[in-house]
Amino acid sequence: LYVLPGYCSMNALAKISMSLLFPLLGACSHWLPSSGPSSIKMNQAAEPDTSIIQLVDITPAVTQRLFLSQKSQLFAESFIKRRVNSYLVNPGDIIEVSIWEASPAMLFGVAPAAAAFSASSGSKASTLPEQMVGAEGYINVPFAGRIKVAGKTLQTIETDIVKALQGKANYPQVIVRMSRNMTSNVTVVGEVQQSLLLPITPRGERLLDAIAAAGGVKQPVNKITLQLSRGTTVRDIALEKVIQDPKQNIRLNPGDVVTAYYQPLSFTAMGATGKNDEINFEAQGITLAQALARVGGVLDNRANASGVYVFRFESPESIAESIKPRVANSDGKLPIVYRLDMSDPTAYFVAQNFEIRNRDVLYVSNASAVELQKFLNILVSIIYPLVNVGNIGAGM
Repeated sequence: LYVLPGYCSMNALAKISMSLLFPLLGACSHWLPSSGPSSIKMNQAAEPDTSIIQLVDITPAVTQRLFLSQKSQLFAESFIKRRVNSYLVNPGDIIEVSIWEASPAMLFGVAPAAAAFSASSGSKASTLPEQMVGAEGYINVPFAGRIKVAGKTLQTIETDIVKALQGKANYPQVIVRMSRNMTSNVTVVGEVQQSLLLPITPRGERLLDAIAAAGGVKQPVNKITLQLSRGTTVRDIALEKVIQDPKQNIRLNPGDVVTAYYQPLSFTAMGATGKNDEINFEAQGITLAQALARVGGVLDNRANASGVYVFRFESPESIAESIKPRVANSDGKLPIVYRLDMSDPTAYFVAQNFEIRNRDVLYVSNASAVELQKFLNILVSIIYPLVNVGNIGAGM
């Protein structure tokens, strides 16, 4: 705008400037500086006809549904299938066979290890060399031939060998011992003192037994997350929660993989909060109220109290059918934006029950008055020099 000194009064300059700048007010959201979308933009982005996201108000009903969905992910609820019989012999196991014969022994002599017992009982015994169960599941027993052992208990194998020796040995009795359990193991890795293969015994080892056998964890208990992989099912839980809730200290099955993670969970805070940063939190989790406190709360000179949002990808089973968006990410999870109105006093109770999860984004939008203030500041910065030029022109 070019103004000839002496030809335009201050009021005229102001009117011209205002007439040029005010039409921009309707489109100010496109060119004014901002830390993120306004509440109006958020509402527009969640229009049901066009949106790929879903805007969900945080209510007691929503927090209850999310709590139940999280509960279903706990170990006690996720791994409730019948316990696998972990005492079956499998290819790769190493077993030892001892055979006793009543006197007079017809096939087997006295083994040195069993000599004392044999002398007192009058029976003859022999312990065969250790054998690894072959890929086809058989072992060899003299005079009994090839014995199928894979998929059987030790007691069943004993019975089978006795049957095979009937009529050949003199009242044979057999004991089969698992010399080395090579297949019914649990793998323990991660932030433990020593990674190991833990054999499963008839005692029925539990989750904390595996951690103890590995020498415990290297990091503080409240910062450790345990992951259990069983077949195609993988679940995570805070170690502290397993200690506090004995139901989560489940029995382990052969082939389970227990991984201890020192993995500080985190959420990202953006917008009109006291701190914009990635915030770590403990493995046992925190609530939305705690998350807001850790970022310094919402800024009372900037924030729209009704515009507190949590961006999250949710699993489909944790969301009601009526609020599911149409598009999922590569993991099959759905984009959900949770909204909390902090101007409502009851919101402070709801925020204490809404759990923040790993990789959540917490965003607080600016109040509309802040956007207007930004516009006015720009307006004044443009008009003020023009007014000064008008004053100088009028004084000439």
